[in-house]
Amino acid sequence: EMKQLDVLHAHYAIPFGAASLLAKQILAPKDLKVVLTLHGTDITLVGNNASFRPVTRMTIERADGVSVVSRFLREETVRQFAIQRDLRVIYNFVDPERHDTGPCPCIPPCADRSQKTIIHISNFRPVKRIRDVMQIFRNVSASISCRLLLVGDGPDLSIAREMVEQSGLEDRVRFLGVVDHVAPLLARADLLLLPSATESFGLVALEAMASGVPVIASQVGGLPEVVEHGKTGYLAPVGDVDTMAQHALRLLTDPVHYDMVSTQAQRRARACFDFRQIVPQYVKLYEDVLTRREDR
Repeated sequence: EMKQLDVLHAHYAIPFGAASLLAKQILAPKDLKVVLTLHGTDITLVGNNASFRPVTRMTIERADGVSVVSRFLREETVRQFAIQRDLRVIYNFVDPERHDTGPCPCIPPCADRSQKTIIHISNFRPVKRIRDVMQIFRNVSASISCRLLLVGDGPDLSIAREMVEQSGLEDRVRFLGVVDHVAPLLARADLLLLPSATESFGLVALEAMASGVPVIASQVGGLPEVVEHGKTGYLAPVGDVDTMAQHALRLLTDPVHYDMVSTQAQRRARACFDFRQIVPQYVKLYEDVLTRREDR
């Protein structure tokens, strides 16, 4: 009310979407419009909890406009909550200029110029399958000289530390913790590993591609909408660490093929997911909501 808002854009159905609808009710005379963006865990995890399901469904149904970050998430939302209203797919985006930065000075280049740098960035929860990350790296490192950068924190980080010790890879793996800006780290990387059990979109895969870093990921969820198999990276069934390692080795041992995939990854990220293309889609959603043109 103090800011005289016309539209309140909430991310995640629970808790922010539900809270925004309460604000709309409190400010009923103002006819505040609520736009909701669903990101994934609010549908597949938190919102699907039995105690939250009714609130999640009500929030989606009563928002004035709803967007989802992938076609996969739209289908999953309809399937799990029997939603009949329009859910507009608006992808996540990147700012290409942020990925033109130089490499992070805190990570020195490899003393051995032939050594490759593999990176994994996540919240280290079970869905990220950190055991698969470590197994893929172990398979790759048995054939070529490489190092692994682990970025982030979470409950399964201890599993990674344990596997590093058991495999004797202490000199090849670095734990970097939570990093606010990953672009400088990606500038040091040759390959991103993302063997998740599911991803509604896979923003880190897009960020890697924007930096020209090919992605090895699971063929699941929204990842195939981001990573083009054989063109901007490689996809494999969840848990197929041998195939993922083979794809990684092909990229890291064939400079011509690597350069082609790297170029195509960066080109796709910038051609399809540049914020200058995506933000206007949100503006259009706001305009439709304000003029009551959004399909119901």
